Amino acid sequence: MIGGIEIVPVTPACMDRLATLFDGRGGPRHCWCRVWRAPLAGMNAGPAATRRAIRRDGLAAEVAAGVHVGLLAYEGGTPVGWCACGPREGFPRLGTPAAAAPGALWSVGCFYVPAARRGHGIAGLLLAAAVAAGAAAGARLIEGTPVARDSPSFRFAGFVAQFAAAGFRPAGPLGRRRHRMVRDLAVPPGP
Repeated sequence: MIGGIEIVPVTPACMDRLATLFDGRGGPRHCWCRVWRAPLAGMNAGPAATRRAIRRDGLAAEVAAGVHVGLLAYEGGTPVGWCACGPREGFPRLGTPAAAAPGALWSVGCFYVPAARRGHGIAGLLLAAAVAAGAAAGARLIEGTPVARDSPSFRFAGFVAQFAAAGFRPAGPLGRRRHRMVRDLAVPPGP
């Protein structure tokens, strides 16, 4: 726990709390973090409530199967942030090169912190926890696809400066806005 913030991997036991966070005002209830993950049958058809349910149930099924889908930040038992992260093979639509060996590369797909909690360092804590989780799982590299702070889109992926401060280095552009950044988990970040 850092500064009253506890960060834990998402498990079946905390899916209801993740739903509370996602369904709250401004939450990502429309996507349920399916942007970079494998598409699900029906997730883009039908009424909005049906699409949301398919996406939510898809993420819950991955969690139930033991897939590391991400991290949940709590303060006083209340969810205050989310970071989608895990083995690169869980993000087939990310647009970055896949690792040669399963689990060798971890990816950070997105963040969500409610508007009232932004600017308090929660996303930075989540990024540090994602790095630690990847290293603990035996990954050799971890990547992210952040954007510049003035980017009009893909802001959910985090910001270049945030990743640079966490020891990530540039590894090339991804389209016009996203930047691929990587960190070697065997090398501690420099000063």
